[in-house]
Amino acid sequence: MYKRFKIGAPLLLLSASLLMAGCGMGGNKADNEVDPPKVNYVKEGKSLDAETTAKANKNAVKRQLFLLDSNGLVVPQMLNLPKTGTAAKQVLEYLVKDGPVSNILPNGFQAVLPPDTQVLDVAVSKDGTATANFSKEFMDYRGQDEQKLLQAITFTLTQFDNIKNVKIQIDGKDQKVMPVNHTPINDGISRADGINIENGDVVDMTGSDTATLYFVAQNDSQTYYVPVTRRVAKNDSDPISSAIHELVQGPGEQSRLLTGMRNDVKLLDPPVLKHGVATLNFNKAILENKSEHTIDDTVLQSIVLSLTELNGVKKVAIQVDGKAKLKNEEGKSITAPVSRPEMVNTGEF
Repeated sequence: MYKRFKIGAPLLLLSASLLMAGCGMGGNKADNEVDPPKVNYVKEGKSLDAETTAKANKNAVKRQLFLLDSNGLVVPQMLNLPKTGTAAKQVLEYLVKDGPVSNILPNGFQAVLPPDTQVLDVAVSKDGTATANFSKEFMDYRGQDEQKLLQAITFTLTQFDNIKNVKIQIDGKDQKVMPVNHTPINDGISRADGINIENGDVVDMTGSDTATLYFVAQNDSQTYYVPVTRRVAKNDSDPISSAIHELVQGPGEQSRLLTGMRNDVKLLDPPVLKHGVATLNFNKAILENKSEHTIDDTVLQSIVLSLTELNGVKKVAIQVDGKAKLKNEEGKSITAPVSRPEMVNTGEF
């Protein structure tokens, strides 16, 4: 299957696997206050014998770390971490450069927190605010990395159900702004503040909304999904239609991200959201192979990941010309609405 650069570079061959069902990238609890999450492990082949694999799974848990890729974008990676009773503190410790994450970093990725940073504590209040207390080494970052650092901390911590927003302390002192470029923190930062933010063509910031979209990136043979929060002009269309419109527009011209969605893809009817299922009726341009009625896995994945970022959307059902008969790239029929995959970007290539 062929993907295209939105900046006009040659076509590029990508491949990616699609998990047809699963829970969200969140869904976990944090720290000693709650039980650790249950994790369904996906078999990755026969590189390890059954006994070794079982032992590794018994002593590890999948956690989501937001790391920097080679393009400087903040990207989620699901990695095996040792089981611990202090999950929220642990995931931040794995964001420290030259720290314990070093031995498990996927190729082309790096941690975001300055070397030697100590995570002194992560306290979670009843209202869902996590206060992360760092040592003074936390301040040793470049000003241009401040937004990325804050986004990585926020999105990594808010993978847990009981964490909704994040505050920062340094040596126990509350920070109303970040220490280098003074990005406001105030009462806390949440996922609503965005990630890998694009302003797009919007000039009037007060008259705009945001949409978090997922596009594809490739590093050598690695293919992975990148969330991008884009400012879009407010209009009368619903958030689902707006997100689809932005996916069709594709990634920003300078982002180096890719998409498999054609420019002539259109919704034939307004989306219907019922009981958490968003039903979309596309024209045939959404298909990779019209005669076989197949849809590109990365196109389907990008739609599901993007729409399940919206409030109330849990699953996505896709129709073409009003018919629900659709197949994935392997030729398997998609017989039910597709849930957000449990694990995105496993870090194993």
